[in-house]
Amino acid sequence: MSTAEVLLEVQNLSVHYPSRSIGLFKSSPPKRAVDDISFSVRRGQTVGLVGESGSGKSTTGKAIIKLAPLTAGKIIYRGQEIGALSNRDFLPWRKKIQMIFQDPYNSLDPRCDVLSILSEPLEIHFPQLSAREREARCVELLKSVKLPADYLRRYPHEFSGGQRQRIGIARALAVEPELIICDEPVSALDVSVQAEVVNLLQDLQAQLGLTYLFIAHDLAVVEHVSDQILVMSQGKIVESGTPTDILKNPQHPYTKTLLAAVPRF
Repeated sequence: MSTAEVLLEVQNLSVHYPSRSIGLFKSSPPKRAVDDISFSVRRGQTVGLVGESGSGKSTTGKAIIKLAPLTAGKIIYRGQEIGALSNRDFLPWRKKIQMIFQDPYNSLDPRCDVLSILSEPLEIHFPQLSAREREARCVELLKSVKLPADYLRRYPHEFSGGQRQRIGIARALAVEPELIICDEPVSALDVSVQAEVVNLLQDLQAQLGLTYLFIAHDLAVVEHVSDQILVMSQGKIVESGTPTDILKNPQHPYTKTLLAAVPRF
């Protein structure tokens, strides 16, 4: 394991959803979306969190950034416990931790042009910037994701899925974060575009010193980008290791099942 600084530490995290009514006299059992998991992410590295749909991996990412409620456990960032903070007290930490969402079609407000989408986080976290300075920063952000400056005046419906996801990446970069949670960032994209977006994320990591928690169901993608892989099933982490460990010597039957599903050419 690298001796790099531990940026994020998740300790005994659980996210349980209460039972709900499914009939006149029936209710569903409580759902243990995430059930007592622990892991850490070191600065400058990519930790891949892989599992099938419903395994709890996306809920884990959302809990870290306070988009899902914690039932138990701690989230420690740079040595400070942030999981118990109120939304108001957590606001400064949103500059440090950002998320790239899975669906580029629903994650961008269709009523706003790209300038408004990229300017909003700047207005919140850098209120000292003038309108002209914000626009200049937005141009830089588009260049960083390899999009032209004249896209600022366009709206989300005018772009392809890959272009929208690049705009989503630019929005995450706007507040100069240290950690980005990538929640299935390429699963909604055409196969031909997935590699371009993954390569962009790796280039940005090298240029900006970013740290990633990379969530995906595709073990082949996770293997390509990760320094460490966590395998998640039914709310629990069932196996962890380096990509070589996981691919060459899997221990858990679930990991072996995921490997069997990876296409071989």
